[in-house]
Amino acid sequence: MHYMRLGTSGLRVSRIGLGMMTYGDPGNRAWLLGEDAAEPIVRRAVEAGVTFFDTADMYSGGVSEEITGRLLGRLFPRRDDYVLATKVYFPTGPGPNDRGLSRKHVLAAIDASLTRLGTDHVDLYQIHRWDHETPIEETMEALHDVVKAGKARYIGASSMYAWQFAKAQHVAQTAGWTRFVSMQNHYNLVYREEEREMLPLCRDQGVGVIPWSPLARGLLTGSRDRDGRENTVRTGSDPVADMYTDADFDVVDVVRATAAERGLPPAQLALAWLLGRPGVTAPIVGASRIGHLDDAIAAVDVSLNEEEVARLEAPYRPHRIAGHS
Repeated sequence: MHYMRLGTSGLRVSRIGLGMMTYGDPGNRAWLLGEDAAEPIVRRAVEAGVTFFDTADMYSGGVSEEITGRLLGRLFPRRDDYVLATKVYFPTGPGPNDRGLSRKHVLAAIDASLTRLGTDHVDLYQIHRWDHETPIEETMEALHDVVKAGKARYIGASSMYAWQFAKAQHVAQTAGWTRFVSMQNHYNLVYREEEREMLPLCRDQGVGVIPWSPLARGLLTGSRDRDGRENTVRTGSDPVADMYTDADFDVVDVVRATAAERGLPPAQLALAWLLGRPGVTAPIVGASRIGHLDDAIAAVDVSLNEEEVARLEAPYRPHRIAGHS
């Protein structure tokens, strides 16, 4: 495993982050794995040198955080041996203040997350989406207070427009508050709209990029066919997976053909492309099987030449913005 600074911060993370959304209550969604099923996969990640783990307070109603905390507590000898990230924004209860990025919810949510995770701090506390109903000044000051209270070491953001991210950073800098060190955005070979504004902004400002859905919800690995046939349980119950179009299969075809020529699984090739993009620190990879994780780990050592990169990128067609809500 290789390690890299998260943007220009001093925090070093493994080049693959393990997304913990896959682990939760199977009664909530059919594709979720319970703690016993998740443990061998997480153990394999730890043995391979993965130190970066990402979850959120709304995943499986908080069960993901509980599983994450217990597994990492068992698998690592010290809390400082891993980097733990979680998120705030989406509803975590029925009340009108159980959601969003108000000061009230942010301060309540971090305490609830720490309780479920069984720790006194997270390394990276991220806003899951942009809150159109709360002034960004209120949110940034609340996040600054979370950091100053020692409950988070760094803060990050997730999918939003570049102007929103720039505004948040400006507000924080002007007031002397903590700035975001990372952007967790929607980015893969079949969704590259982030290359227009967000990625250049992050590179310019020294912000680390930790993409979610790096394999397009499995599309790049064969989770569904051009004729619409779905080959995994998750594909049939995931609204994000429905955003991909027929034209995206032109990219998939090239990935498969290039991977065959290299004697590699398509997942390794697609992740190797993403790892090679300027500014990308660590894709957040979901794994419901050990094989999925092994492909991701192996991709760290795969290098693509300029001709292969150009071939993989050539079939891309623009998309409507997706993943910001």
